[in-house]
Amino acid sequence: MRLIPDSRRRSLLAAASALPLSVAVPSRAQKASDPGAVLRIALSGEVTSLDPHFLNAAPNNTVARHLYDSLVQVDADGRLQPALAESWRTLDPLTWEFRLRRGVRFHDGQPLTAEDVIASLERPAALVKSPGPFTAFTRPVVSREAPDAHTVRLRTATPYGPLALDLSNIFIVPRRLAAGASTDDFNAGRAAIGTGPWRFASWRRGEGVELLRNDAWWGPTPAFERVQLRVIPGDPTRLAALLAGEVDAIESVPPADMGRLRSNAKLAVEQRPSWRTLFFQLDQYRDRSPFITDRSGRPLDRNPLRDPRVREALSLAVDRRALCERTLDGLATPASNLVAPGILGHHEGFKPLAADPAAARRLLADAGLPEGFGLTLHGPNDRYINDEQVVQTVAQMLARVGVAAKVETMPVAVYFARARRHEFSCALLGWGSNAGDFALRTLLGTVNPETGWGTWNWGRYSNPKLDAQVQAALSSVDPRRREAAAREAMGEALRDHAALPLHHQVASWAMRRGLRYAARLDEYTYAHQFRAGQ
Repeated sequence: MRLIPDSRRRSLLAAASALPLSVAVPSRAQKASDPGAVLRIALSGEVTSLDPHFLNAAPNNTVARHLYDSLVQVDADGRLQPALAESWRTLDPLTWEFRLRRGVRFHDGQPLTAEDVIASLERPAALVKSPGPFTAFTRPVVSREAPDAHTVRLRTATPYGPLALDLSNIFIVPRRLAAGASTDDFNAGRAAIGTGPWRFASWRRGEGVELLRNDAWWGPTPAFERVQLRVIPGDPTRLAALLAGEVDAIESVPPADMGRLRSNAKLAVEQRPSWRTLFFQLDQYRDRSPFITDRSGRPLDRNPLRDPRVREALSLAVDRRALCERTLDGLATPASNLVAPGILGHHEGFKPLAADPAAARRLLADAGLPEGFGLTLHGPNDRYINDEQVVQTVAQMLARVGVAAKVETMPVAVYFARARRHEFSCALLGWGSNAGDFALRTLLGTVNPETGWGTWNWGRYSNPKLDAQVQAALSSVDPRRREAAAREAMGEALRDHAALPLHHQVASWAMRRGLRYAARLDEYTYAHQFRAGQ
């Protein structure tokens, strides 16, 4: 990325900032004076940045999808659909062509061009301090060109089947901002300019984001003039806000309250099985792991998680059915794979392991740990459905096979930062993906900053055979061959117990009667997809 002097950057930003920044997000106790004009949604995850290329995390991506568009988008059922690109095709095994939608303008009135797209695809690699980079989506592209203002051609080093899916995750910003704006500029709103259905009004960290309808958007006109995306991580507080009429809709409905919400005539509930899989990442690269001890609490000289027999024993200790039915009140199904059923690469030959404590103890004994060992389980307490309770439940199950498990949970903003520094031995993560090869590349691929592989591989698992199988899947432009290779790679990961799969979440939303929302496979909550009606 070419560096721009501060004075020049400030002038570019000033010219781009056509929106007022003084609109404040009302307090949670304040009710809208005109319910038909404003939609108030309570989100469950903390929004940490408005920079669409800084941190690849669901809460940030939720807000980004309101402000920005991508070339390709994913519908409620996980299917690829046109967005800023009306069409795309492969010219040869290495070259993709995207034809841009005509007449699209950014929020400041400037027209969208192919140069904006190219600059946006280059920007993630320039954000060297990103805590969760988007580079896995852009690294396969080795060259970019714009034959004309409405055509983008991208070339990959090797054949690469999921490029269109990858690009659904890269948001497009004006070229001048891609080159000259910092993350702080986006967070301040000066650079929060996209082509999306909503324009930026204000952001108060820890409270929420307020947006104004973009009447010039190329898609269907949103039903509301304003939207308030309020951040309310606590389940009881989020539910109380809905029941009190302080918000119109909430995501991530607390499982224990689902029954009474369904029986409330003033409310409506939408839900569906989602793509999100919950699992534990396991430290498999250090000889001594920071949160592993013997039964008396003394650090172990060796890391037992590097032994596949120990990893299998942990998996056999978990009663997934009880976890889903009791801890999650039925809002989950037991997992065997790292992607949900129906997703490309899901291996039907693997079923959720039934709990077998006796077999788990035998495996631990075979691994030289007849007395078990001590292990701390880490997880967030405000990100996934009943996440803290899930960690506590698994700890209790591990105790039955001789693993003295402790629990430490924390807010997700703190948790993700520590997990990405590899501070934990056993860390809970939830991941949703449209494709198993894509997920494996990110979650279990050997960490490689140059290629973008392993960006969420907290345990630094490394398996050359798995890497080769994932690469074979990603390199296939034939859907059937790609599916077969992705399934083979998933089987390799599962046979090696590379991670500890727990369950697939059921996504849920609750809203006041008169609102409608099509439940999404990917769990995202988008204000422009809410509709009024019975």
